[in-house]
Order: sequence, then structure tokens, then C-alpha cells
Amino acid sequence: MANNPEKYPLSGFHFVVAFELFPQMPNDLRFQQVNGLSVSVEMETFKEGGQNRFEHQLPDRTNYTDITLKRGMFEVPSGLMAWCINAVQNFEFQPSNVMISMLNDMHVPVQNWYVVNAIPKKVEFSDLNADQNQVAIETMVLSYNYFNILNASTALSAAMNLSIKGSI
Repeated sequence: MANNPEKYPLSGFHFVVAFELFPQMPNDLRFQQVNGLSVSVEMETFKEGGQNRFEHQLPDRTNYTDITLKRGMFEVPSGLMAWCINAVQNFEFQPSNVMISMLNDMHVPVQNWYVVNAIPKKVEFSDLNADQNQVAIETMVLSYNYFNILNASTALSAAMNLSIKGSI
């Protein structure tokens, strides 16, 4: 029985990350963690002429933070890791769009972030320690231009805007 979507918040542990890169291996979609999906608006301050009590703050531009992806390291070759290593070792950057999708209990995407022109900024491998029995983790930090939020409500809103513009 599916959960009532209006009654329960979405779970943040069921997601998939897809790159517009080829070749990709099945493990290139699996990640343990995604951090940094954040956007903020930078404000520009203007002083009011003759008023010393306040300043106007007007929106200037948006600022997107880097995205950090973490996953277990696999023995099988990875197209995604080859893309990252080619960028940091050979300084050959090939921007890729990325779709990060949160899935519901039926494995259907319900919230999506479409990341535009991502490039690897950092590649990190977990410590190797013979005293601990831990999974080896590889971390990729991506810089990008911006992301679009795609979900049912934004799709409905876009469709309504198109129908309103079409009727004018």
C-alpha cells in the first residue's frame, strides 16, 4: 500500500543520480550521499536619499553552491570516474548535465534537480586504514552553472503559464 503523499514528507534516502555522459556503467547511478543542492540570492544594497533609518536591498544574482557526491568505490571501471580523472589529471573538462531525482516508494521520481554544465572540481578517495573494516568511498565535487527544480507542481505551473499566454 502506497503512502498518502499529502500525509507524509518525502524520504531523502531513495534517490538516483544520472549524468548525460557516455559510457555509463550501472554503478554510475548509485550514490550514498548528495550534498550541496543550494541556491541563494545575493542582494545589492542602496541607501535611501535623505533617510538614515534603512537601506533598500534588491536582488542582484543567484549563487549556487558546489555539489558533493559520495559513493562506494567499485572494482569495475566507471565512466563517471574516468570523466572526473580526465578533468583533474589532463585538464580536459567536458561539461555534463546531471539529473538528481528523489524517488517515492514506487521508485518514481517525485522531485528532480536538473544540474546544468557540471564539471569536476575535486576528486577525493577515503583513507586506507588496515585497522578498520570500512567501505572505500570516492567523493566527487562538482561545480556547475545552475539547477532547475522539476516536480509535479512546477510542471503544472509551466503548463498553466503556457495556456494563459496562449489565450491572450
